[in-house]
Amino acid sequence: MPRIAVLGAGITGVTTAYLLNQAGHDVTVVDRQLYPAMDTSYANGGQLSASNAEVWNQVSTLAKGLRWMFQRDAPLLLNPLPSWHKYAWLGEFLWAVRKYRSNTIATTRMAIEARQHLYAMAESEGIDFDLQQRGILHFYHDKAGFEAAARGNALLREGGLQRHAVTAEEIRRIEPTLQGRYYGGYYTPSDATGDIHKFTRGLARACERHGVRFMHGREIMGLDFGGPGVQARLAPLDAGTGRLLDEQETLQADAVVICAGVGSRRLAAMAGDRLNVYPVKGYSITVHLDDEASVQGAPWTSLLDERAKIVTSRLGRERFRVAGTAEFNGENRDIRADRIAPLLRWTRANFRMDTSRVVPWAGLRPMMPDMMPRVQRGKRRGVYYNTGHGHLGWTLSAATAAGLAGLLQADLAPKL
Repeated sequence: MPRIAVLGAGITGVTTAYLLNQAGHDVTVVDRQLYPAMDTSYANGGQLSASNAEVWNQVSTLAKGLRWMFQRDAPLLLNPLPSWHKYAWLGEFLWAVRKYRSNTIATTRMAIEARQHLYAMAESEGIDFDLQQRGILHFYHDKAGFEAAARGNALLREGGLQRHAVTAEEIRRIEPTLQGRYYGGYYTPSDATGDIHKFTRGLARACERHGVRFMHGREIMGLDFGGPGVQARLAPLDAGTGRLLDEQETLQADAVVICAGVGSRRLAAMAGDRLNVYPVKGYSITVHLDDEASVQGAPWTSLLDERAKIVTSRLGRERFRVAGTAEFNGENRDIRADRIAPLLRWTRANFRMDTSRVVPWAGLRPMMPDMMPRVQRGKRRGVYYNTGHGHLGWTLSAATAAGLAGLLQADLAPKL
C-alpha cells in the first residue's frame, strides 16, 4: 500500500487526505498546529461561492490598490515598503491579466464541480457544518457598479453558472433584513455557505476513523530524496511556548503532497521547486446573536457588497460571519483594530442587531499571481502540490483534492 504524507491540515490537506485514503493509500497528515483547521481554515467568510470565481487579474485591481495605499480602512491595502517577493508577485499578477477570461471560466467550472464532492463527503460522513443552501446575492449601490459587473457575470455564465440580475425590489424580497438602498444585483441560487472550521474538523475525525494518521505540532525542517521515496525531517513544537524542541523525527513516504497554504512556498523550495504563493491577509468578525431581535435581524441569504468588498454568511441560528479586505503586508497575522472597524461599521449600517459580542480574526490567503490553484507534480519524483487557492480554498478544495488524488493514483498504479 503506497504511503503518502500530506503536508498541511487545513481544508485542502484534509480533503486531500480523505480522498487518498478512500483510494486505498496509507496516509499521514503533518501540521505545525495542534489541531486541524487552525490557520486560514479557521474563520473565513464561509461562502461556497462559484459566483466569486472571477479572478482579480485586471489592471483596475492594481490601480485601486495604489489609490487606496494610504487609506487605512480601504478594502484593498498594499504596503508600499520594498519586498522582492511582493513586487515580483505583482509583476506576475499583471502578466496574468491576459488570462483573465480563460482563468475565470476555468475557476467557475471547478467551483461547480467542487460542490458535488464536498456535499458527498459531508453526507457520507455525517458532518454538520451549518450548511445553508440559500444562494449568494451580490448587490451594487449605483448603476455604474452594476453595469461594470456585467462583464464578469457573462464569463461566470459561460462557465456554466446559473446567475441572474435582480432589481432593488427583488433584493428586498431575497433578503428582507437589508437596511440600505441599492441599485441592483446578481443572484446565484445554487451557491451556499458553511462553517469551514466545523467541516474540516469533522472530516479530519472521519479520516482518523478510516485509518489516517495525524502528526500535529511538527515543523517540517527538510525533505530528503537520497533513497527511495521521500523522507521528511520533522521537529516537534513545544505546546506551551511554540518553540522547536531539540529532538527530530523522520517520516518516510512514497510521495508527499504539499497542501500547506502560505507555507507551501518554503516547502516547495525544499523540493527544488518555485511556487510563488503570496500571503494576502483577510479579516473577519463573528457576531454572536444573543437576543431574539438580533437573531431576527441577521440575514440568512449570503451577501456580497461589491463596493465594500464585504461578504456575509449565517452560521446556524446564533452566529453571523462578516469578512472582507485584502492586505498585501507579508506574512503578518496581526489583528488590526483599524481593519476590523470597517466590518463592524458596515454590519451596523446594514442590519439591526446587537454587536456587543464580536470575535475578530485574521488569516492569510495563499494566492498565486494568476489566482489559479496548483494541482501538479513537482520536479522531483514523489512530490505533488495541491495549494495556492487564494480566497477560494473553501470553494475549490474538494475539486482540487479529487484532481490530485486522480493524478497521484495514476502515477502510483502498477504498470502492466
